[in-house]
Amino acid sequence: MQAMDIEKVNSMDFGEFVDVFGNVIERCPLIAAAVWSQRPFSNLEDLEKHFFDFIDALPQSGREGILRCHPDLAGRELQQGTLSAESRREQSGAGLTSLDADERLRLAELNAQYRARFGFPFVLAARRSHRAAVPRELARRLRCPPAQELRTALAEVKKIGHLRLADLLGAPPARL
Repeated sequence: MQAMDIEKVNSMDFGEFVDVFGNVIERCPLIAAAVWSQRPFSNLEDLEKHFFDFIDALPQSGREGILRCHPDLAGRELQQGTLSAESRREQSGAGLTSLDADERLRLAELNAQYRARFGFPFVLAARRSHRAAVPRELARRLRCPPAQELRTALAEVKKIGHLRLADLLGAPPARL
């Protein structure tokens, strides 16, 4: 998709806006639908703030629901080819599409332990990571208290959203 400026974003009708921004937060087009009504946006940061304010205003069950919309890293959806285009690009860029069988098995075990402990999948801004770091970070976060891990996972969702919005608007992503 070609990058666009904020005037183009502000001129989009509802359907186009949801089509373009519906996966800024993985598999949560409802967030884009809600954000559309907040137009006009002054810039990328303002648009991003509306996405993140929506997430922050949700009750804990809603925030956990957003996390549950994310796929496991290097998981079943990657193997079956059912990842969103954005997730596939991000996981590929981190080297997760080229894991060997032992690496895939190790990640599957860690992902299962994580889901069992926290009730949602491990979320990591894969574009800011690499294949060797992912299992280490997953193992480290498995030891976190649940409330802390919920905050960390949501911060990762926002990093992913930030990067996706920067891509759509052709802006260099800020250091996160």
